[in-house]
Amino acid sequence: MEMTLRWYGTGFDTVTLKEIRQIPGVTGVITTLYDTKPGEVWSRERIRALKQEVEGAGLHISGIESVNVHDTIKTGAADRDVYIGRYIETLENLGQEDIHLVCYNFMPVFDWTRTELARLRPDGSTVLAYTQEAVDRLDPETMFSSIAEDMNGTVLPGWEPERMARVKELFAMYQGVNEERLFENLRYFLEQIMPVCRKYDIRMAIHPDDPAWSVFGLPRIMTNKENVLRIMDMVDDPHNGVAFCTGSFGTSSANDLPDMIRALKGRIHFAHVRNLKFNSPTDFEEAAHLSSDGSFDMYQIMKALYDTGFSGPIRPDHGRMIWGEEAMPGYGLYDRALGAAYLNGLWEAIEKEAQAHGVK
Repeated sequence: MEMTLRWYGTGFDTVTLKEIRQIPGVTGVITTLYDTKPGEVWSRERIRALKQEVEGAGLHISGIESVNVHDTIKTGAADRDVYIGRYIETLENLGQEDIHLVCYNFMPVFDWTRTELARLRPDGSTVLAYTQEAVDRLDPETMFSSIAEDMNGTVLPGWEPERMARVKELFAMYQGVNEERLFENLRYFLEQIMPVCRKYDIRMAIHPDDPAWSVFGLPRIMTNKENVLRIMDMVDDPHNGVAFCTGSFGTSSANDLPDMIRALKGRIHFAHVRNLKFNSPTDFEEAAHLSSDGSFDMYQIMKALYDTGFSGPIRPDHGRMIWGEEAMPGYGLYDRALGAAYLNGLWEAIEKEAQAHGVK
C-alpha cells in the first residue's frame, strides 16, 4: 500500500507539493492535467512537465485522476470512436511516460452530487453534505448556482462552469440511455482501450457513482456489489479494475464495504478511504476519517484491503474544513493530512498484528 494525496496542480490547488511532502508517510500524489477537457489528447510534453514538477518536490505520480470520458462515449453516440481514439492516444502518452494507473468514471452529467459544500458541524468544522429531499426540490439547471458561493474561489471536478452551462444539452444527450445501454457503452469502451492498457500495463480504475442511486432520473450502474462484479466479468482483464471509494459505495446502507472489498480481490487498483456520518438514510455528511466520528468501521475497511493483498495507492478523501483553512471544499490540507496519518496508523497496526501471528 502507498499513501497518497490528491493534487489538482499548480494554479488550481490551494495545497502545495511542499506541504504534501511534509505529511508523514505520504510519498506520492494522484493528479491530473486539470485544465484539459474531456476528449482532448494529453500531450507527452505536458505529462512530462507534470512529472518533473512532482518529482522535483520529492514525490512521484502514483496515478491519474482523472482522464475524463467524453459524453459521446458514455451515450454511445455515432462519433464515439473518434473520442475513444483520442482517449487511447492519451493512454499511450501516459504509458510512454511511465504512468500506469488511471482513475475515471462513467457517471452521466454529474460526476458526483452534493447539496451543501459547507455544512456546519457541532465542532465548528464545515463539510460536504447531501440530502435527497433537497435534490428532489432542485432544478438540475440551477443546482450549480445554489452551491457556487461555497466553492472558495476554486473549481470543483465535474462542476466546471462551462460544463454546468450545458446541463440542459447534456440531459438531452442521455435521453433513451438506460442502465443496460450504459453497461453496453462501458463494455464497448473498455474493449477498445484494453490493448493499449495491456501494452503499457495501465490499470484502469473505475470510480463508483456518488451517491449510489439515480439522481434526477439519470442512469447509474457503479452502485453495488452485483453491478461492479458484472463490470469486472464483462471485460475480464486484470487491467479493468476499480477505484474503491468507501464514501461513494457507502452512501447506500445495503453495501457491505469490507465484503465488497473481499469480493473484488485483485481488481481494486486504487482506494479512496473516507468516512460518512448518516443523519438519516437520505441525509449524510462527510466526517473525519476516525471511525467514531462517522458511520463506517475504518479498521474493518483497511483490514479487508490488507487481507486481500491490496498494494496500490490509497488516498484520504473529502476532508473537513478545519482550523480556519479556506480551500477547495473537501480538498484542504489539514484534515486530509490527519486522515492520511490515521489510515497509515491503522495499516501499521494491522500489518504488525498479522506478522505477530505469522501471516504475511
